[in-house]
Amino acid sequence: MQKSQLDTVAVATQDPTREQPWADLGLKADEYAKIREILGRRPTSSELAMYSVMWSEHCSYKSTKVHLKQFSEIPQETKAGKMLAGIGENAGVIDIGHGYAVTFKVESHNHPSFVEPYQGAATGIGGIVRDILAMGARPVAVVDPLRFGPLDADDTHRVLPGIVAGVGGYGNCLGLPNIGGEAVFDTTYLGNPLVNAGAIGVLRHEDLHLANASGTGNKVILYGARTGGDGIGGVSVLASETFDEGGPAKRPSVQVGDPFMEKLLIECTLEIFAAKLVAGIQDLGGAGLSCATSELASAGDGGMHVELDLVPLRDSSLAPEEILMSESQERMMAVVTPENVEAFMTICRKWDVEAVVIGEVTDTGRLEIDWHGERVVDVPPRSVAHDGPVYERPYARPEWQDALQADGAEKLARPVGGDALKETLLQMVASPNLCDKSWITDQYDRYVRGNTVLAQPENSGMIRVDEETNLGVAISTDCNGRFAKLDPYTGAQLALAESYRNVATGGATPLAVSDCLNFGSPEDPSVMWQFAEACRGLKDACLELGVPVTGGNVSLYNQTGETAILPTPVVAVLGVIQDVSQRTPAGFQAEGERVYLLGETREELSGSEWANVVHNHLGGLPPKLDLAAEQALAEFLVDGVGTLTSAHDLSDGGLAQTLAESAFRNGIGVSVALEGVHADPFVALFAESTARVLVTVADGDAEDLTALAAKHGVPLAELGRTGGTEIAVEGQFTLGVEEARAAWAATLPAALG
Repeated sequence: MQKSQLDTVAVATQDPTREQPWADLGLKADEYAKIREILGRRPTSSELAMYSVMWSEHCSYKSTKVHLKQFSEIPQETKAGKMLAGIGENAGVIDIGHGYAVTFKVESHNHPSFVEPYQGAATGIGGIVRDILAMGARPVAVVDPLRFGPLDADDTHRVLPGIVAGVGGYGNCLGLPNIGGEAVFDTTYLGNPLVNAGAIGVLRHEDLHLANASGTGNKVILYGARTGGDGIGGVSVLASETFDEGGPAKRPSVQVGDPFMEKLLIECTLEIFAAKLVAGIQDLGGAGLSCATSELASAGDGGMHVELDLVPLRDSSLAPEEILMSESQERMMAVVTPENVEAFMTICRKWDVEAVVIGEVTDTGRLEIDWHGERVVDVPPRSVAHDGPVYERPYARPEWQDALQADGAEKLARPVGGDALKETLLQMVASPNLCDKSWITDQYDRYVRGNTVLAQPENSGMIRVDEETNLGVAISTDCNGRFAKLDPYTGAQLALAESYRNVATGGATPLAVSDCLNFGSPEDPSVMWQFAEACRGLKDACLELGVPVTGGNVSLYNQTGETAILPTPVVAVLGVIQDVSQRTPAGFQAEGERVYLLGETREELSGSEWANVVHNHLGGLPPKLDLAAEQALAEFLVDGVGTLTSAHDLSDGGLAQTLAESAFRNGIGVSVALEGVHADPFVALFAESTARVLVTVADGDAEDLTALAAKHGVPLAELGRTGGTEIAVEGQFTLGVEEARAAWAATLPAALG
């Protein structure tokens, strides 16, 4: 940009009436007026760019802050574990003992993945991994909760292969195992696929790093990839608006990833940490340099000066406002004392990572940015990073909610007799949400690094942290959007309960929560009611279970025209296990073992996969939640490690699906009787009551299991035994394991090739 064209602070002061494209950048009229009030003048084009991205829904949480703040009511030190860093940091950090801590987080990259599936999903993985890295941790695993439109829809065939390839391509190139996640299909996600990416990192307590710029005179170093024109406006426009019916054409707003550069950046950063050269650090993700400079300054001593023309560029034609908005990937910003700068640069050169001192920490209380000697930004950093708009958007229970809840699935026609039950089971296991997901997960390296203990299709992913003690952690991500549509308060709690149960089923003690809250437009009072209820439900459940929320993400405007997605509050639960060699697998392990059902089965069919698959029905109330029962069950499962030979939770598809999946794992059949489950065989097989797990034990451990159930107050019913080549339900039907497996395995390959 020529100097004569440059919009400097001096020009802005002398030219207060110039028209500016604030609306095109996603700002509202009152927000633009507030910026002028803060500055006492109109903003420069560079300042306008910064405020637009940092005050976006994606970065500022302006519509959701009032509801998210209730998570701070949950004690940070709970009966489960101690939180070392939480909400407001790049990622939450939880103590797992033996001097180790684990950092984990889930974020969304939904809209970019619809526009450009491969790069949208790939850079979602890259961004969450850098969040983990910025805490001082080595990333050790990723997870990917995914949501798509109907499996037979043309647009699903467009986005799904690219998204899966992007997740796998980036994660595999980084050498990080993908150990968990989901793939769910529903009509409401057509045009609004959800790509939630999670990551786990491991660090020693003393290696924890926080994002702040303190120490006047300390140098600000930008290192990693060069800055290009990709990702401009990604968070302010692409991630903060509703798609129209035709979908957007905004590929330049999607970042382009380079996983090999990120791998170098990871190793370079970890060596820098080990040399103790960093006083503060921040990754460059959403909002790029605008975010890194303003957040570091705001969280530190409050001042920073930056020479923007020192930023290494891929495109020399970029204007200063474009450089500030660019979300080019694989970049980090560090604050380093002057005496450590050369050592920092030496390590960067070793790893072939470009690094440049672009500024320093000041005591001015201002973020000042110059371009070729001219001042283009002069703002209070907190006004950009932390003191953005706060909206108390109107919310109201929708008028249609009562009718929806009154339309229960319990009245729907149900199969009667063994043949009908058998056909229903075959239809269910082959349905998109219950079928084999190997078409997806086989594209991911689940075992790279050699410390994966459990991965898909297990109940949870599990990683060994310490090879000497076998200390490990487990993670699960879950959400049933149909339950959340029926009752968002209970639906969010059910998502937490399922993740909590899945972690415990493998033998780990649940410790902490991260969330990724995916909803429609906040300008719709019905959507805001769903969001408010989900937050309230999650907070109440976390308080009762004693697990803190360490952080998370909100993704709004997930709707096409007037059609919002199912409210989808994805909940990730992290747990710790003292010895991963003692974990409990999901599948049947041997013939002749006793099979038991833990928990109570009730006639709860509303929102179930059966109602969805067989009747395309959604209505009624979700299953009853009993958090005390979930907690007792989890304690039983952790206490039962070593006694239990397998354990598999009951959720989507009920007991029938769990029996089938347990048999598929190792090709071992099972014979069960349903009298101890429920009087109606159909309810026994397909109800989705909560707080239930199917377990097996060797013959000689039956008494120990009974004593364990009595100790924890967990209902226990013996169903039968493992063995043979069939799934046999006494008095109803027999179904060959391989016949059922063939139906289960065929769905995705038949649809996707």
